[in-house]
Amino acid sequence: MDYPKSVPSVGLVDGRFVDENPVAGTPGSLIPAVWGNSVTQEILSVITGGGLEAAEADNGQLFKAIQAIVGGASPMRSLITRLAATKTLSEQELGLVLIDGSPGAVTLTLPPANAALGVRDVIVRRVDNSGSRMVIQAAGTDRIHFHTHLSPNGYAFFVLMGSGDWWHLRSDGAGNWWPLGRLDTSALGRPFFETTMLLNPGGYGIPNGELFKRTEWPWLWDFAQASGALTTDASRAGREGGWTTGDGASNFRIPEIRGEFLRVLSESRNVDSGRAIGSLQGHALQTHNHFLPTGTGSSFRPAPAIPDPVWNVATDVNFSPTTSTVATTYPNPAFDSDTYIGNIGNFAGETRPRNIAFPARIKLI
Repeated sequence: MDYPKSVPSVGLVDGRFVDENPVAGTPGSLIPAVWGNSVTQEILSVITGGGLEAAEADNGQLFKAIQAIVGGASPMRSLITRLAATKTLSEQELGLVLIDGSPGAVTLTLPPANAALGVRDVIVRRVDNSGSRMVIQAAGTDRIHFHTHLSPNGYAFFVLMGSGDWWHLRSDGAGNWWPLGRLDTSALGRPFFETTMLLNPGGYGIPNGELFKRTEWPWLWDFAQASGALTTDASRAGREGGWTTGDGASNFRIPEIRGEFLRVLSESRNVDSGRAIGSLQGHALQTHNHFLPTGTGSSFRPAPAIPDPVWNVATDVNFSPTTSTVATTYPNPAFDSDTYIGNIGNFAGETRPRNIAFPARIKLI
């Protein structure tokens, strides 16, 4: 479209409309019908192209149509919405949604992912680290398709955990939201070591054997049931590294691994056979002998008839925990020294290697 240059006698100046000037006696511009119809048709083409039905009384249709057309080309709008309380998002608020949960628990409900909404994107991002529960809820029977290996239809909601945690979702116009990205895609249920006492954002907790509500963590309960490491609370002793059914109805218990060394499961290799996933194994000291050089004045029992070319051993100390031959005075400088067998460390109520303690975390979503 253009200015009505084909009708030069209607009061245009340099091809543009002008107002009437009574002082100068010049008329105002007249709009020819062909031009008015052309302009109207141009606008109607945008409205219908945006999927709307033209309505004379609606003065916002052009804007809505442009939004729909732009949304079809790029489902993510350049829009920032800030929230600090429970609410249902409107279509016009979809874009980057920044949510502050410091005042208290927040539930943010997404608009219906129906044909009227079409294909739209939203990024929900948490801005606080208060620890309050923050739920992103799908509307009605809509579903959010994450952890579909556990539930093919996904889940009705998810949670944002920690400042900076974010999810990028896209609606499909058919009742579904599909995650396109998120802050942390580490596998659900996986244990990690950290070098901080803080809980990093992205869905982490402490593997401390805590009870969780099944209705608040349905994906984690599905994971526990499929893990092969699920037992009852009554049978939990010796299986603390697994999951339990809690009260059998409303909750379940996550693994407890604090203060424990972790060992790779044998899985039919016949090493450490008979172990179940998540099972606890007590400490033990393998039966062995420590030898003393000849002439040390030791009163320990005679050495076995096995020659030792290095030490010329005449006596030994038996460290079999099932016998009474373990020495009664520790440490003993006669053998606990670098000169003889090397410093074997301090004696304690357990057998352990030298180690560094890091806090453990478990992926909860």
